[in-house]
Amino acid sequence: MTTLYIDADACPVKDEVYRVSDRYGLPVFVVSNSWIRTPGGARITLVVVDEGPDVADDWIAERAGPGDVVVTADIPLAGRALEAGAQALHPAGRPFTADNIGGALAGRAIGEHLRSMGETTSGPKPFAAADRSRFLQALDAAVVRARRAAISS
Repeated sequence: MTTLYIDADACPVKDEVYRVSDRYGLPVFVVSNSWIRTPGGARITLVVVDEGPDVADDWIAERAGPGDVVVTADIPLAGRALEAGAQALHPAGRPFTADNIGGALAGRAIGEHLRSMGETTSGPKPFAAADRSRFLQALDAAVVRARRAAISS
C-alpha cells in the first residue's frame, strides 16, 4: 500500500497531504523533531524523533520505498527516497526525479560552499498560493505513480 511520509518540520503543505490521504485512503507518517498538531484519525501517525541532524530524514529514508511518496524540501532526503524507489516531492510542487536530483544536489553543495566562504545567498523563495495549488496537483500525480509502482513491485 502507498504510504505518504512528511518531513514535517517547517512543511507548509501538511493540510494538503491530509486531504489527499483522505481522498485516497492512504496512511501518513508525519515525522518531526518535536510535537506538532495533527488531525485525529487512524491513518495519520505523528512520529517524534530525537533531536539531531538528519534524525527525521533517517527515519523516513529507512522506511520509504517503492510505492511511497516523501514530501520534503530536503534535497539529500529526496535523493535517498528516490534511491529507495519512492516518489519525492518538494512542498512547492516540484517533483524530484532521477533526472533532476543530481543538479539539485550540486546546486545545494555550491550554495553551502558559497555560504562557508561568507557569501550571502538569497535562500528559498517565499511560499505562495500558486505553490500550494501546484503541490496538490503534483501530489495527486505522485500518488498515482506510486500506486502503479506498488502494484508492479
